Amino acid sequence: MTQAQALREAMLEAQLETSNYGETPAASNLYIPPAHIKALNLESTLVVGGRGVGKSFWTAVLGDSGLRSLIGSSVRQLDRAEVCIGFSLNENIDRHPNRDSFFQLRTAGHAPYDIWRTVILHWLAERLDHPLPASRWPARVEWLKQNPEDVSRLMVQANQKFAGENRHALFVFDALDRTSNDWRSMDEIVRGLLEAALWLKSFSHLHAKVFLREDQMERNVTNFADASKLLASRATLNWERHDLHGLLWQRLINAPDSAGEQLRTLFQTVAGCQPSQREGIWQLPDEARRETPLQRTLFEKLAGPWMGRDPRRGVPYIWSVSHLADGRGQTSPRSFLAAIRQAVEDSVQRYSAEELPIHHESIKRGIREASDNRVEELAEEFPWIRTFLGCLKGLTVPCNYELILERWQDAFPSGPASASLDDRLPPQHAERGWDGICEDLQRLGLLERKKDGRIDMPDLYRVGFGLGRRGGVKPSSKQ
Repeated sequence: MTQAQALREAMLEAQLETSNYGETPAASNLYIPPAHIKALNLESTLVVGGRGVGKSFWTAVLGDSGLRSLIGSSVRQLDRAEVCIGFSLNENIDRHPNRDSFFQLRTAGHAPYDIWRTVILHWLAERLDHPLPASRWPARVEWLKQNPEDVSRLMVQANQKFAGENRHALFVFDALDRTSNDWRSMDEIVRGLLEAALWLKSFSHLHAKVFLREDQMERNVTNFADASKLLASRATLNWERHDLHGLLWQRLINAPDSAGEQLRTLFQTVAGCQPSQREGIWQLPDEARRETPLQRTLFEKLAGPWMGRDPRRGVPYIWSVSHLADGRGQTSPRSFLAAIRQAVEDSVQRYSAEELPIHHESIKRGIREASDNRVEELAEEFPWIRTFLGCLKGLTVPCNYELILERWQDAFPSGPASASLDDRLPPQHAERGWDGICEDLQRLGLLERKKDGRIDMPDLYRVGFGLGRRGGVKPSSKQ
């Protein structure tokens, strides 16, 4: 077996995926980009990010005491926090209402602000050994509304308890699109939650952290008094190119058993030192976490310096990230790791005798696989995307908007409202017709308008939806 073949097998043993769907991630998968440290700080109440950038991942991490202790050295006070998950992908009716319960509560006239305060108070009352005198959410919310003085006393007592123990309470909220299937209701629910988070600002040791998607944040959810106090500490979950490559190597050096040994040996050959180890987890040196000659050389050892015979074809270190970017230039770790894993698998099948572990043509096929996966993920969250972008299969981009409009009008002569959609959130601006649909697709990063007015689609989505581009990665054969 050649060294390249051995490295391919070792890389396939590493965990090159990030989809955790709410379950607790492995400790070896923890990697904190510098930009995420602010997002995890207790002072940062509002955290915004797109699909696949880590909102649910960090929610799961924050909800696990063992993982919190591991990152406590990087994030101030987090190791002294006790966490309540106030809403997430994982349904827990004892801890918070689900979508049906929210509908029932709101139909009964309860304001989202009071519902969320009840979620918070319910958990704190249990910590004080004074549970609320009600076992169901309608009765709990009603009790909160009818007993404002008791609520105030409970909150003060809870804050004093945590202050006396030199600890903090943190309430984490994620996946808020699951609270309702229409935008107006969801806006009110999110706005009420942010008002409840502001309410907690009055208590020094009680904190909230709200993870929002970008499209949720772009709506009028902060149009209430003193919302600026939340916006001042807003954090964004972004991944720069060097963050993604750092994440890749963090996963590689923590591969199990002999696979990890091989990859750490390769790292040492390039870096001149072994990764350090803390609590059984291998850690990258700072130089390998930043965009440095070392980080570039590490990827060259895997994929070479060029995407072909010469530099004109591109550089794999850059190409592997840039071709996975959405219309806003953002690449998610989920897409990047999926593309690299598929590239390794493809190299095993097609380029076994090659000297490099990852062939440049395999990187292109990895992009196709990541594109297919990204389309599937977005279609789960926004089913209407497949409905409207599926009509564009075969187009070559960039193209004039009129060509896209013609496809849509042929498929749905009566307009967007005639499209069959399920019970998930519809397009935000469907009432404005096709221009509104186009705007929503641009906001989500699936389309982008060029300076000359033509419409383009990033490779990340173009390949999966079966559109062409002269000289670009070919659309997936699955289309």
